[in-house]
Amino acid sequence: MNNFREKANFLWSIADLLRGHYKQADYGKVILPLTVLRRLDFVLEPTKKDVLKAYEQHKGKKPEILEPILNRVAKVNFHNRSKFDFYEMAKDHNHIAANLRNYINGFSIGSKEIIDYFGFEDQIKKLDEYDLLYLVVKKFAEAGEMFKDVSTMEMGYIFEELIRKFSELSNETAGEHFTPREVIRLMVNLLFVNDKDILRKKGIVKTLYDPACGTGGMLSVAEEYLHELNPDAKLEVFGQELNPESYAICKSDMLIKGQNPSNIKFGNSFTQDGLEKETFDYMLSNPPFGVEWKKAEKQIKDEYESKGFAGRFGAGLPAISDGSFLFLQHMISKMKRDAGGSRIGIVFNGSPLFSGGAGSGTSDIRKWIIENDMLEAIIAMPDQLFYNTGISTYVWIVTDRKSKERKGKVQLINATGADKEDKDNPFYSKMLRSLGNKRKEIYEDAIKRITEIYSEFKKTTYCKIFDNDDFGYRRITVERPKRNAKGVIEKDKKGNPIPDADLRDFENVPLKDDVEKYFKKEVLPHLPDARIDENKTKIGYEINFTKYFYQYKPLRSLEEIKDDILKLEEETENMITKVLN
Repeated sequence: MNNFREKANFLWSIADLLRGHYKQADYGKVILPLTVLRRLDFVLEPTKKDVLKAYEQHKGKKPEILEPILNRVAKVNFHNRSKFDFYEMAKDHNHIAANLRNYINGFSIGSKEIIDYFGFEDQIKKLDEYDLLYLVVKKFAEAGEMFKDVSTMEMGYIFEELIRKFSELSNETAGEHFTPREVIRLMVNLLFVNDKDILRKKGIVKTLYDPACGTGGMLSVAEEYLHELNPDAKLEVFGQELNPESYAICKSDMLIKGQNPSNIKFGNSFTQDGLEKETFDYMLSNPPFGVEWKKAEKQIKDEYESKGFAGRFGAGLPAISDGSFLFLQHMISKMKRDAGGSRIGIVFNGSPLFSGGAGSGTSDIRKWIIENDMLEAIIAMPDQLFYNTGISTYVWIVTDRKSKERKGKVQLINATGADKEDKDNPFYSKMLRSLGNKRKEIYEDAIKRITEIYSEFKKTTYCKIFDNDDFGYRRITVERPKRNAKGVIEKDKKGNPIPDADLRDFENVPLKDDVEKYFKKEVLPHLPDARIDENKTKIGYEINFTKYFYQYKPLRSLEEIKDDILKLEEETENMITKVLN
């Protein structure tokens, strides 16, 4: 087995033992934690005897003293002080469950916590009940050679390949915890491409954060990219995850790769910010699409009302039905404002582009981001890219350190491929086998092409460049006077016309347009008695992708339509004749 996919496939094959007792989608609940345990077991093997000896000498000491001592002896940042390892457990069929529990309890606190979040105790009970536990553990014990000469990075690839396989088996939930790798690769390219000179510096250290990190795919691909670009560079990754199993998988991946697993926090990023007051050079995320934030409503509103811009949500609160902009504001609060700035890549559905009128929380957030010159680019992606939804998605690039040429500008890229047939598409290819709602994938040349369009920053068929205020508008309130039965205008005590609420209307006037000129041209010719209530004017922002990239397609000629109708009539007549005969 010379590559990581072959090794992942070997571990995957162990799941055949579970057939008939487990659903395929649940195989990962057994194979993933055991893969972690076996890898840790292999790493600890050379120092195992020394650790047991040291444990006997120091076992009366408090954990905070004992743990560092044993880690130093183990020569890694974890250890296991149980007398068992996989080889020893494979020798005793009759006591396998008890011995495995003893082995797991022997791990250092951080490592054991990972296994606990997997909920592996439930699987031990189930496997023991089915008389499968010994067979599975024995298979992993025999797989020792597979872990030989496997680097930390390669083991990370093996583990990610297993995550991908198990995620794809569970299409209904894969999208919640697993972002397609090619989408992440594109996002990482967009995030790093203009910083290559910085990232190639010898000994460079950068940080990256994902507040909804799932199984850690964003963090892993970013680390892989930087390693390919500069093997001497180091990317310290951080994240937070709400789902216990995804959290355990992510921490395992970090542990296996030699990253610091304590950088991954458990809990809701909004209500339990595990990395409060931390700032990062880069941030990436694929937060859940259109998920309501009602469960966290009290804490979020309290922070908004009591802290304002001193907190995370000062720009406003989006509709309770969609927390997308909460994630982005949370990430913006972790920018390195006074230390070189930060760059953010985040995936949204279409809603954050335009939902909410002027004065709404969602529009105010857009307004704040754009007026503070933080929105650098938005890339419209093909639909059917994700496992659990077929909707179109958009990658937003947000930063507080735009280059000189980008200041005051926003770049929009249309990478949907909607103007081309599938076979000729420059941005995606159709998959031979769909995975849930995922029927398309962005191929390598397309990732390169989109990245080039972004970095070149030139107007083309697929790229438009706008001024910030091109997205802004004034929402003016148009009032008309109330009239009595005889048609006479009613007035208040000061002699001012009383507005008729039933006739009230609104107009959105682009920020770059003169309101008075617009009003005289577009409103007064139709409503001579109308006036603007200046006190009710509000500023709003929206990004209408469809309008900016609209391409007129001429209607078919009447002759073409007539020919098609006649052909259909002929086909129908022939079918009726066949049925009657």
